[in-house]
Amino acid sequence: MAIRILGTGSYVPPRALSNFDLEKMVETNDEWIRTRTGISERRIAERDVLTSDLALEAAKRALDMAGIEPSDLDLISVATVSPDRPLPSTSCMLQKKLGAENAACYDVLAACSGLLYSIEIANAMLKAHKKYRYALVVGAEKLSSVTDWTDRSTCILFGDGAGALVLARDDSGTEEDKEFFIASKLGSMGKYSDLLQIPAGGSENPATHETVDAHMHFVKMDGQAVFKLAVSGMVKACRETLEEAGVDPEKVAWIIPHQANMRIIDAIANRLELPLERVFRNISKYGNTSSASIGLCLDELNRDGRLKDGDYVLLTAFGGGLTLGAMLIKWYNKK
Repeated sequence: MAIRILGTGSYVPPRALSNFDLEKMVETNDEWIRTRTGISERRIAERDVLTSDLALEAAKRALDMAGIEPSDLDLISVATVSPDRPLPSTSCMLQKKLGAENAACYDVLAACSGLLYSIEIANAMLKAHKKYRYALVVGAEKLSSVTDWTDRSTCILFGDGAGALVLARDDSGTEEDKEFFIASKLGSMGKYSDLLQIPAGGSENPATHETVDAHMHFVKMDGQAVFKLAVSGMVKACRETLEEAGVDPEKVAWIIPHQANMRIIDAIANRLELPLERVFRNISKYGNTSSASIGLCLDELNRDGRLKDGDYVLLTAFGGGLTLGAMLIKWYNKK
């Protein structure tokens, strides 16, 4: 038995918000943003477009590549910090729009590490239960809906988008099993939970006039503190994952880090002694899309034909929680 990646998909809204556009909204400028973050523009969804709508487009593309129908799905997992509603889950909203009536649905709240958590959970469920064959794993965010557009320290960072994977259990038992999952390390540092948060909207601070007036329903972040923890946390998780797998860093064809900040990405590559040409980056186009970012990168690499049979691909992320993770997968192109 092997679990395989049958398809990938991604979607970003058509509207691009450039750094020059932001210059007209807050006190900032293009050079300052680019030199400190590596971001030139980000995609912003229209008011009536929901997170589940972004997820839907990415999911349809992944299903089309996989060659299966929505009715074939047994599991739908959506990682997001910007759900359509507090209740029901965004995965149930996606199920309704897809017409995937046979799927069990659940959301994962692990911020920028959400897709890694979702892959790990779906992989384990497919391994453990023969009743599950196909799983749709999606990271989707409409971060523009939880961004304070008057806060120049955060509004320059975030964008909207979605990435998706179709995982499948293969019971053929052939010699070339095409197993994608090699090793992983997931972790959390809850003691730092206040460093990156949305303070209101839950049981601690339900919505009131006061919480709305205080902009407490938007992302708040201590950028410098998160930067330091992100670099050390992702590097440690990557090293532990590679050690568990028995794979040397030089054998990794691609590393896909969460696209939060170019300086974080460069620092990770430097500490792992990986050449930058093997570090995938698209942050300049999309900004930080939280749980969507790794899926966006993986689909772009896949559709560009830059993933070869047998390539080791190292995924790593760090986000609010604080959560962190790394995952080593082995790529097999669909025959």
